[in-house]
Amino acid sequence: MSRRVYLHIGAPKTGTTYLQDRLALNAKTLAEHDVHFPTTSPMVSPGLAHFRGALDLLGQDWGGAPGHADGSWDALARRIKKRSGSVVVSHEILAPAAPGQVARAMRDLAGAEIHVVYTARDLGRQLPAAWQESIKQGRRWSYKRFLDRYEKGRTWFYRAFDVPRVLGTWGAGLPPEHVHVVTVPPSSSRDQHGDQLWQRMCEVLGINPAWAPLDSDRSNRSLGIAETQVIRQLNRRMDRTARRESTYDGLIRDMLAQGELVKRESAAVRLPPERYDWAEEQAERWIEWIEGSGVDVVGDVADLRPVRPAEDVPYKDPDKVRAKRQLGSALDALAAMTREAARRPDPERQLTHRVRAQAQRLRER
Repeated sequence: MSRRVYLHIGAPKTGTTYLQDRLALNAKTLAEHDVHFPTTSPMVSPGLAHFRGALDLLGQDWGGAPGHADGSWDALARRIKKRSGSVVVSHEILAPAAPGQVARAMRDLAGAEIHVVYTARDLGRQLPAAWQESIKQGRRWSYKRFLDRYEKGRTWFYRAFDVPRVLGTWGAGLPPEHVHVVTVPPSSSRDQHGDQLWQRMCEVLGINPAWAPLDSDRSNRSLGIAETQVIRQLNRRMDRTARRESTYDGLIRDMLAQGELVKRESAAVRLPPERYDWAEEQAERWIEWIEGSGVDVVGDVADLRPVRPAEDVPYKDPDKVRAKRQLGSALDALAAMTREAARRPDPERQLTHRVRAQAQRLRER
């Protein structure tokens, strides 16, 4: 076929922010080689276009004004159909799609050779990162409650992380060689820019790395246990209505959770020692499914097995962080918020200025 569409459906917390930003940064040079990372409008970035398209396909509406995603999937599908060569669509919220939503995507992209790409990571690293991400997004639950609910299959993250479920749904009706699992390399084998993960993605997408020379410095970095607890406590004190406002979300995510507080040195969130047996069982179930399904694997399925920390490394419970340890993080967060408040113009003063200016113009008529 003249068009090949790669749907990179996640999973969350597998380097997707880095991969998407690198594709966007190199969109122009990739297009010269007939590899496209499309948007829906010159005024909309590919990342935002794919996010809104995914929201629309899934029938969801968050992260903006009501209805902001309506029609976005159809607009993206129309752009895809205008391209030849390879087209890449990427957003991690696509992973837990229901069968009916996947069927719609396949119908709307009919006429192309469709490939599904799924980046997978071991639960020993993925679950701590997922809990932190949920706190950044406004959740209030403790780490223990999050893990308990995950083990029971009762969280959005379980539906997005469970390899057999995700690929069983997205791969239905596709040849197994059109379903690709890209394993996230162990931390010890990656540099700070994730080059090995990028190399694996290039292999799947048929990209010569030389076509994308610009590197990305974007990543969704993890917080330490004290910093995560500070944001969790802040979420608990905020009114739920205010917490859903995009301005507040931006302050928390961009300025604190991905800015000020990631600069601090603090113990990392880890999987509790007593959860490793279960995590290892899940990894073996995933690996058995992958090997039996015949899907394409780029990387090593052994990367999906969690690595236990050394026995002499003490475990620090994120739910039991001393107030003294949280104080420094809280003061840094308060200082950052205060600087931001001082930098922004006073909306009431702006309104007064506009009213006075309008009155002056009326008097001069």
